[in-house]
Amino acid sequence: MKVLSLTEPFATLIKEGKKKIETRSWQTNYRGELYIHASMTKPAKSDLEDQALMSLIKNVPLNQGYIICKCNLVDCVYMTEEFVNDMKKNHYQEYICGEYSVGRYAWILEDVQVIIDKISTKGHLGIWNYYNEFEIMNLMENIHYGWIDSNKKSHQIVDNTYSEKYRLQSPTELIKNKLGVCWDQVELERYYFQKTNFLFETYFIVYYDGDKCPTHTFLIFHKNDHYYWFEHSYEKFRGIHEYSSKKELLLDVKNKFVHDGLEENYNSDNLMLFEYQLPKYHLTVAEFYKHCENGKTIGI
Repeated sequence: MKVLSLTEPFATLIKEGKKKIETRSWQTNYRGELYIHASMTKPAKSDLEDQALMSLIKNVPLNQGYIICKCNLVDCVYMTEEFVNDMKKNHYQEYICGEYSVGRYAWILEDVQVIIDKISTKGHLGIWNYYNEFEIMNLMENIHYGWIDSNKKSHQIVDNTYSEKYRLQSPTELIKNKLGVCWDQVELERYYFQKTNFLFETYFIVYYDGDKCPTHTFLIFHKNDHYYWFEHSYEKFRGIHEYSSKKELLLDVKNKFVHDGLEENYNSDNLMLFEYQLPKYHLTVAEFYKHCENGKTIGI
């Protein structure tokens, strides 16, 4: 979703169909669907006291902190003196809803549609992307399981060179390489979820068997009083899984991890779960283990 943040009352003026041109100091080549976000920035006192402006949305509540409507951005017009004069003379309502002067740009908006369930989120400068969980899953559809070694060589399976040659990829590298293990993929998920309004956490589960010490990393998020396991790398369980509590979610992930390959000679004392924060990129296997183990130990 492409989004543009505006201070109030201008976002609501667009939502109510009173403003159909957004004026900016910069040009954009983007054309297409554009969502309108009412910024959390405090409205200017001069705007709120402008009777002509505020009369256009009399008794209409403002919407600071929400994506409130969508439209189509169909053109971006350079403001000449003739254009500015025409707006002032023939389109005065529109004129008072923007900042018109030679050298600025008029973004032409059409087909405004109100969002019934407005979306609470922080704003950003420029045209920015808002992601929901399903869009994030779609963005990752070209990411496959595998790893990149310290010599930039691709590997489809985890072999006996992994512990020595693996390096944790950055999100940018993973998008480029399209190949990563769960450790890499969770960092891309983290990158996308940081652009949402969801509260999310990342976890590292490990079984200390004295040999391979199998692990899995995963991301969970909270939405509308439910918890969700966002899983992409573990193909058998790929999807967005809903739970009524965090405890139920973590127990289910643990059980699936155990039943999918650890049941023989399984000792529950050897299984550990850690909540971990953003790691440095390009960590080795040993360094990544240490980073996660320095996180918060979770009892399951």
